[in-house]
Amino acid sequence: MTETSPLNRDGRVLAAVDASAYTGSVCQHAAWAAARLAAPLELVHVIDPVEQTAPVDLSGNLALGEQETLLLQLTALDETRSKLAQERGRLLLQQARQMAATAGADDVDLRLRHGGLVDTLLELEEGVRLFVLGKRGEHADFAKGHLGGELERVVRAVHRPLLVASREFRPVQRVLIAFDGSPTTRKAVEMVAASPLFRELEVQLLAVGDGEGRRDLDWATRTLLEADFSATAHSVDGDPEDAIAAHVCDQRIDLLVMGAYGHSRIRRLIVGSTTSAVLRSCQVPVLLLR
Repeated sequence: MTETSPLNRDGRVLAAVDASAYTGSVCQHAAWAAARLAAPLELVHVIDPVEQTAPVDLSGNLALGEQETLLLQLTALDETRSKLAQERGRLLLQQARQMAATAGADDVDLRLRHGGLVDTLLELEEGVRLFVLGKRGEHADFAKGHLGGELERVVRAVHRPLLVASREFRPVQRVLIAFDGSPTTRKAVEMVAASPLFRELEVQLLAVGDGEGRRDLDWATRTLLEADFSATAHSVDGDPEDAIAAHVCDQRIDLLVMGAYGHSRIRRLIVGSTTSAVLRSCQVPVLLLR
């Protein structure tokens, strides 16, 4: 697959919804983003393949007629599960559409798909300007604070910007860019400067440590100021995960912008672990970029 540009100036906002506690927030964040981007909004629900049960051994004590009867019953059960899953999906999408409408979305398209979430989003990616997902899906372990496994796979797979919705929606006024001087975060600064998503919002930059991020803060700040943003730069020492989370809390940040997982093994160990940790610890939505 050919890698696409991280900033698509056309296309729609595509939000994936399920039965998790994040669905309301996903719809609100998606409606907010679609309105600011003047982009169409589409909600998609993906029905995973029916979970396979343990193979049924029909070669034992069952007579031939009994085996055939059992196979027919199992087939009927699978068909019933499939119909129920489709009906559930349609109801979820209808409820999500109402949530998005309440949040201000005028026209919302719905899409029900079968298959895996990652494969579905990759198939639809060409026409997408921004993806929106919840931090955790309906099967995530909330008690242990785990991220949804699907989310991590989506983050590593897609190339479009991905807005990871927090548990609760609140109006976005202050934006923080976690800046390390890498090509990804330099693109993030340029994207923020060019995108209507961030117009008239307060933007802060944060560099942690004494690397390229701190040295290039002047460039990043100047880029935003030249685009008529109210921008301020901050640099701190310490562990990136803790420093970013602390700054988000102390400065009452409403939206965090940062790079996603890297591709190389070494960069994945460094950037990937930071990405996951920040997603777990920050209670605000996170916009992830390649």
